[in-house]
Amino acid sequence: METESTASPPPPPPPTTTSASTEPKLPVCILVLGMAGSGKTTFIQRINAYLHGEQTPPYIVNLDPAVHELPYPCNVDIRDTVNYKQVMKQYRLGPNGAIVTSLNLFSMTFDQLLSILNKNQTKYNYFLFDTPGQIEVFTWSASGTIITETLGATYPTIVVYIMDTPRSSNPITFMSNMLYAVSILYKYRLPFIIVLNKTDIIHHRFALEWMNDFELFQSAIEQEHSYSTDLCRSLSLVLDEFYSNLRCVGFSSMTGDGCKEFFDSINDACHEYEHVYKVEYNKWQEKKLKRENDKHEKDLKRLKEDLNTEQSIISEKRIRYDDIHNDEETDDDDDDEDKDQDDLDQEDESFKRYLSKHVSNTTAMDT
Repeated sequence: METESTASPPPPPPPTTTSASTEPKLPVCILVLGMAGSGKTTFIQRINAYLHGEQTPPYIVNLDPAVHELPYPCNVDIRDTVNYKQVMKQYRLGPNGAIVTSLNLFSMTFDQLLSILNKNQTKYNYFLFDTPGQIEVFTWSASGTIITETLGATYPTIVVYIMDTPRSSNPITFMSNMLYAVSILYKYRLPFIIVLNKTDIIHHRFALEWMNDFELFQSAIEQEHSYSTDLCRSLSLVLDEFYSNLRCVGFSSMTGDGCKEFFDSINDACHEYEHVYKVEYNKWQEKKLKRENDKHEKDLKRLKEDLNTEQSIISEKRIRYDDIHNDEETDDDDDDEDKDQDDLDQEDESFKRYLSKHVSNTTAMDT
């Protein structure tokens, strides 16, 4: 029996991928924010160890100029560019003012850091950014806005807000943290993840229940006797929509629990970046370009109108000048004619007097 003739044909070759799918995938920028003491630095240390274990080490950038020691190796350190203590001494600033000034000085050379990131974008999957402990120094400063918006315009950028879970077990403190989180979300409009850190001390279940069950949070507030209770009750109604679309992950920087769930949320946030933020950003860029072009056209039109008006004014002045000059010449000619006529009249009179005198003398001689 001939098996070769009955053999099935070889499978078709796999379909070729499109040019869009062959484009290199850009690394994800993870911008870590959080209150002082929430555990941002230890969180990055744990994430760094997890990614090294996955054979995908991250590229780490430290943006805290006042940190004394880092528990992880970083690729770019702001302390190598700006001396925090020297800035404080030179400009006679306090700690927060020196941090703001150091960030401002660093942001002036941020294009150099961006070029370094561009060179390394094929080697790394994640760029991690550690920010100062004083969150308001970075979040509400011009340098923080420049850094965040520049990264968001270049790479998929995710804002990660670290919360101290044991401290947030108080409902009023929990509401304060959520208000700060929602303010950051609506300031940058980037994909947002809340990491409930230190779950090895207290589980984050209570926070998820408060976000999902309004009545449960209300009952927790009732146990607090404070003037801010009514305010928290009203704000919980306002933040109900914010909770419904929020990514929230429990995490322990001590044990490493929650690393997998965190990166699952990162992947979901990257999808949101590509299909929501990037689309809106492109629309905003188009509107901005259109506004600039419209302004440019209006300026050109105004310039042309001004030039035409100026030319007409110059022509008017020229006509007026010519008219005045012609009038002056005409007046001069009339004066000259009058003077010539007077001279002729005087000559006639003198000639007549001469004739009459000559005739009288001739008559007297004849007699």
